[in-house]
Amino acid sequence: MAGPLRGFRVVELTGIGPGPFAGMVLADLGAEVLRIDRAGGVAAGGADPVGAPVATDVLGRGRRSVVLDLKNPAGREAALRLVERADALIEGFRPGVTERLGLGPDDCLARNPRLVYGRMTGWGQEGPLAQAAGRDINYVALSGTLAMIGRAGEPPVPPLTLVGDFGGGGMLLAVGILAALLEAARSGQGQVVDAAMVDGAALQAAMFHGLRAAGEWRDERGTNLVDTGAPHYEVYETADGRYVSLGAVDARSFGVLAELVGLQDDVDREDRAAWPALKERLAARIKEKTRDEWCAVLEGTDACFAPVLEPGEAPDHPHNRERGTFVEVGGVVQPAPAPRFSRTPAGTPAPPVPPGHDTDAALRDWGFSADEVAELRRVGAAG
Repeated sequence: MAGPLRGFRVVELTGIGPGPFAGMVLADLGAEVLRIDRAGGVAAGGADPVGAPVATDVLGRGRRSVVLDLKNPAGREAALRLVERADALIEGFRPGVTERLGLGPDDCLARNPRLVYGRMTGWGQEGPLAQAAGRDINYVALSGTLAMIGRAGEPPVPPLTLVGDFGGGGMLLAVGILAALLEAARSGQGQVVDAAMVDGAALQAAMFHGLRAAGEWRDERGTNLVDTGAPHYEVYETADGRYVSLGAVDARSFGVLAELVGLQDDVDREDRAAWPALKERLAARIKEKTRDEWCAVLEGTDACFAPVLEPGEAPDHPHNRERGTFVEVGGVVQPAPAPRFSRTPAGTPAPPVPPGHDTDAALRDWGFSADEVAELRRVGAAG
């Protein structure tokens, strides 16, 4: 393993979506992440793996897997022994579940006082909705962030599961774990990290709450500078039915854009009343050329332009190719680890493995003898 987290050990109680994403990020950066799976469990991405190739479970990359029955006393004790050797733990159950299993924060910190105990939920560990079921769209909606996303006069548009599950969930959990690990290095004490997707979805909209307080952001969707209200921050269709993106929100970039697309000098980008007419003019102008023809005119300039690439096209773009933004792991093209490090670069992730693939070897590497592993199998605690 390579990367700045080399030497750190993390136990991940298997889950779906944001918890595995946090585990993937930490593993990408070099941590040894050991996933405790359930026999016959679901893939990290949330899909039932029966009949699906393991290699496509991108969120499961970069770590080994053991299968333990956490309801079996011997399986629970084995998990606690792993916790004793870990720097951090990730769990994504509803509040109270790990406590009932005997693997809650008090149980784990009693065995390892330096442990960082990372908890991933939608609603958080307390509050009226803490025990309620929910999904990404619900957390983003309650945070007030979903209401900001969409076009004028149309319903809010769910932004995939990026704002709740991954940005406000898994990424925020990874940041919290890293912060707690830094603090533990000074204090010698672990702590609980409570990462809730509703909190993270709200946090990502911090700038817009500030703009709203200053009177510079309207609650009506699609009427603001970066929510498709402005004609110079928008997606436009090209002559071949493809799309390009424009982000010329400042005077200089807008001037470059206006010159290169052939807009007249009388354009006033600050005049909100003129935005609809300017958007029509830009749309008509962009429709005159194909996407690739506009790339030849605008790409690489200060017009703040990029083609809208399909997911299958993005890995082949020259910029992404040169930077290695995508890698192939186990025959599957996928995003590469990020960010980049000058002295401790991350390596190429290992392919995902099926549940229990490494039970014997991983348990031995984490301090179990061959006889102990055999006994766990005999009593049905390991698989």
